[in-house]
Amino acid sequence: MHFTQALADFALYFGMGLGFMLLYMVLYLYVTPHREITLIRGDNLPAAVVLAGALLGFALPLAGALRIAEDVRDVAAWAFIALVAQLVAYAVVALLLKNFTKRINRGEMAAAVLAAAIHVSVGLVNSAAMNY
Repeated sequence: MHFTQALADFALYFGMGLGFMLLYMVLYLYVTPHREITLIRGDNLPAAVVLAGALLGFALPLAGALRIAEDVRDVAAWAFIALVAQLVAYAVVALLLKNFTKRINRGEMAAAVLAAAIHVSVGLVNSAAMNY
């Protein structure tokens, strides 16, 4: 493959990756009842930990998808699966930790660390399960 074609492919897949990350972040921030960005601006460390875990949990399988994809449809399909898996991970967190939003608003690190660990764990398993 010629360098210019490789560079064009890189730009396409990198752009798709960033686009899916942005889509996930917007959707995640919309779906969750606590206002992470406002809390983070107010120096709420648990909100930052949860959001970081959620982003990493999505980025791990997205990176795997970008690595194994045969074309852009593959990337889109795996990204959608990763997105759904992360939203399910958030639902699990909300079920496990009663009053999760209040806990994050109050600055409870234990809840944030567990939530981040669940998001990253789901992302790792999701990434490992991707195969053809």
